[in-house]
Amino acid sequence: MIQLSKLKAFIFDLDGVITDTAEYHFLAWKALAEDLNISFTRELNEELKGISRMDSLEKILQFGGKEQEFSEQEKLELATKKNEHYVELINKITPSDILPGIEKLLRDIKQANLEIALASASKNANMVLEALKLKDQFDYIVDVTKIKKGKPDPEIFLKAAELLKVDPSSCVGVEDAIAGVEAIKSAGMYAVAVGPKSSFQKADLVYETTEALSFKEIKERFEE
Repeated sequence: MIQLSKLKAFIFDLDGVITDTAEYHFLAWKALAEDLNISFTRELNEELKGISRMDSLEKILQFGGKEQEFSEQEKLELATKKNEHYVELINKITPSDILPGIEKLLRDIKQANLEIALASASKNANMVLEALKLKDQFDYIVDVTKIKKGKPDPEIFLKAAELLKVDPSSCVGVEDAIAGVEAIKSAGMYAVAVGPKSSFQKADLVYETTEALSFKEIKERFEE
């Protein structure tokens, strides 16, 4: 008889799942790209979802045909400039910026005595959670500066499971990026995606919006 995993933990992405800082990322990358005379579109911004700051910069430079024009040190300075602008923008975040349905989902998970971790590519995750007044809801926040490989590599989700001391097969990962869903599945976890169903063929369960997220349904589907 196959031994089924018991649900023990939820591991969340931040941007686009807990709060929508994607617009702030877009504005900060757009300002940097325009300084470099690179046209930055919302379509290109979509491709940056879930990937690290340096990988995002590389994509933008490739898009503008300028990937060979900067040294590694200059690229670090560009990424820092973008982040400083982004931090200025997110300083305006308040609990009213928590996406619909998320507070209830976190409450339901806690009431079921399950663990919660954050696996975000954002180096500003702690600051954002504090501004949202949600930090105490999370048992662990993975330190992304110690993660060697970005999503779609599963490293950050595996690290979250390790910190929570649970088997990856006992975890549900919640993501809004294709790279993030791929990372969850590669980690051997159950993948819940937020966004258009057509974009997430690899997810186990897809919700169009965060407001539709249902702890009861996710738990039932996980245990099926």
